[in-house]
Amino acid sequence: MVRPELGRAIPDELGVVHFIGIGGSGMSGIARVLAERGVVVSGSDRAASEVTESLERSGITVFLGHDAAHLGDASTVVVSSAVREGNPELVEAHARGLQVLHRSEALRWIIRDKTVLAVAGSHGKTTSTAMLATALDRSGRDVGAVNGGVVSEWGVSSRWGSDDLFVIEADESDRSFVGYSPAVVMITNIAPDHLDFYGTLDAIYDAFEECARTATQAVVLCADDEGTRHLATRLGGSARLMTYGVSPDADVVQSDLVPGPTARFRVTYQGQSAVCELAVPGRLNALNATGVIATLLASGFSLEDAALAASGFRGADRRFQFHGDIAGVRFYDDHAHHPTEVAAALETARAVVGEGSVITMFQPHLFSRTQYMAAELAEAFSEGSDHTIFLDIFGSREDPIEGVTTDLILQKMAVGSSFEFEPDWDRACDLAVKRARPGDIVLTMSTGDLYQIVPQLLEAKRRVDEGADG
Repeated sequence: MVRPELGRAIPDELGVVHFIGIGGSGMSGIARVLAERGVVVSGSDRAASEVTESLERSGITVFLGHDAAHLGDASTVVVSSAVREGNPELVEAHARGLQVLHRSEALRWIIRDKTVLAVAGSHGKTTSTAMLATALDRSGRDVGAVNGGVVSEWGVSSRWGSDDLFVIEADESDRSFVGYSPAVVMITNIAPDHLDFYGTLDAIYDAFEECARTATQAVVLCADDEGTRHLATRLGGSARLMTYGVSPDADVVQSDLVPGPTARFRVTYQGQSAVCELAVPGRLNALNATGVIATLLASGFSLEDAALAASGFRGADRRFQFHGDIAGVRFYDDHAHHPTEVAAALETARAVVGEGSVITMFQPHLFSRTQYMAAELAEAFSEGSDHTIFLDIFGSREDPIEGVTTDLILQKMAVGSSFEFEPDWDRACDLAVKRARPGDIVLTMSTGDLYQIVPQLLEAKRRVDEGADG
């Protein structure tokens, strides 16, 4: 695992840039913006994906697999924390004495002359970043952004804008979010996650506190979350703090929520109120939008203009993303992988499904997370999913841990809950579509590669329907 070198000076010139792991959610966005700025960019990844294909369509050369020859005439190599020290391209970069930057340093190079609005948090930051960027866009600002997921309204995860403002998702997973010095930082929540990196919850709080203290104008915190309330006490009674939520003691209070089919709610600030309506459902989307409105207020917007700008948000890809309705069965995909995110996604599904059932296909992410959080994951699925099909763990950057398998979750599922384990994708698809009835939702859920199963799942449903018709 390559760790960022925090505080290191960023070079003035990058030259030709090569990304190792260019298909990653954060890496691809940074690569795209650099290319928009006229930098010659190439990259490599272990396999083709929708992201790598999109980058190629934009003119970026993408190599499949990792080979030292892929560096070409690169002057700078960009890596993420998921890249291992033994990667042949990274080994070659060091052998040549090339400039090697962590992705967070490449992002710092992009935003060095911008006024930055950052969104951080254990959960909800990708959606909130997309909300903030598109709200500014709708308000007439040609804002730039680098997000950790595709902004549905844009069809890409990032762009270079002419405006002085630039919106970023500030990732806490490797502590690199302490290095951006934003004007305003919005922190959605704080929960125990990435314990393989941090070790303890106190270390996570220390990092979020350091991130908050780098903000030069304001810190926007959720008043409803235990973690961010604790952070507020650490920060003291700073006048720079602005809070939001349904809590009546928040600075920006949300009320009168109608969660679906599209979320509609009222926000009140300093005796004034306004209505906001999104194009997506769910209590959590409404809460994140309230945080975006608070961030816009901290950036100088009026309440009315902020609520209007946030209205109409259409979502971020892989955040309860709709993929089709076949014979009355609706198919959605979500990136949820932490118990809190799983519970939130299932809550949204329940608000949408009505009288139908929620059938979930879940691919656990990381051996360490499964080891630490098997009980919490089991509780979320036992309570929120009518039937869950579990698959094998997606290890991502980790090597397997002896004794850690999906079975750790299965052993903790509540008595009477409905679930099964099926690691084979073909058979898992068949199980899901044969169980689904008109009015049901089939929800794929993972931050690994399970999203790639969606076309296969839809085709399996069509085959079942054609067989029934025959």
